[in-house]
Amino acid sequence: MLNLAQEESALLDSVVSRTQLAGSNCMEILLFSLGTTEHFGINVFKVREVSKTPFITRTPNMPTGVEGLISLRGNVIPVLSLAGILGVAQPGTLNEGAMMVTEYSKRTLGFLVEEVDRIIRVDWEKVRTPENVSGGSHAYITAITELPDGRLVSILDVESILANTFGDAVVGNIEPIGNGHEVNVFFVDDSSVARRKITEVLDKLGVRHKHAQNGLEAWTRLVSIADHAEHAGRPVAEEIDLIMVDAEMPEMDGYVLTRNIKADSRFGGIPVVMHSSLSSEANRAMGKRVGVDAYVAKFDADVLAETLRPLLARARRAA
Repeated sequence: MLNLAQEESALLDSVVSRTQLAGSNCMEILLFSLGTTEHFGINVFKVREVSKTPFITRTPNMPTGVEGLISLRGNVIPVLSLAGILGVAQPGTLNEGAMMVTEYSKRTLGFLVEEVDRIIRVDWEKVRTPENVSGGSHAYITAITELPDGRLVSILDVESILANTFGDAVVGNIEPIGNGHEVNVFFVDDSSVARRKITEVLDKLGVRHKHAQNGLEAWTRLVSIADHAEHAGRPVAEEIDLIMVDAEMPEMDGYVLTRNIKADSRFGGIPVVMHSSLSSEANRAMGKRVGVDAYVAKFDADVLAETLRPLLARARRAA
């Protein structure tokens, strides 16, 4: 078992080497526990550091699950009890143990956990979407994977935790694009929250769209679209003007999906936008390595819309 200082050092010192994961269909997850027999994980790229639980300032009128605030190197950040949010313990009862400082979707949060275990590397092919997800703690699980010893690990949907705790990002007024009804966007994201917000942005842009829920499903559908267009003697660009991918997805991640798209000449000229809650420069570099045309951090509706607008206009002119 790594102590917290060693774990923090490992997280911070190996970011550069982790950029080599791009295109390997692998990710690294930090394992942790919440005082139950269940095992949980979170993508290492979302974790800035791990420490002992600091002094937390209790504040009134905080959302359910938020234990209070801490000052971290001059910044005030909220601290959430994962056990409380997932319903495996009452908020306020998990005050000892460890805190993971996470950074995703341009937000910094502290997550209280009972114990941090270790970092492991897993193949996305061995990561599955959970079945029969309806509510309770399962609503916050985006994927399941199995360790070599047979233990199951639930990977958290931190986007849902963020949205359900602090509310959805508001999508304001977005000017529709000209002839939007002629524009076709294909997007893929394994988070139901993200799919809902992306759909809202695309609807306001006035474009048509289809979606998939994981990378392998997306690639299967894209190949089918390309095969059909090829059989009909039409370019794929008549069917799809732009493809938007998430980075983290079960069965095939967005980096491998992008690499596959860019390697298939039938998708030539169709821009690929990576839209991810992993907002660090390291992740942008990973996206660039596999050929994405733009990288947008979740979730800023205006930035997303303004990133898509010129790419869609360029795609229509090319067509």
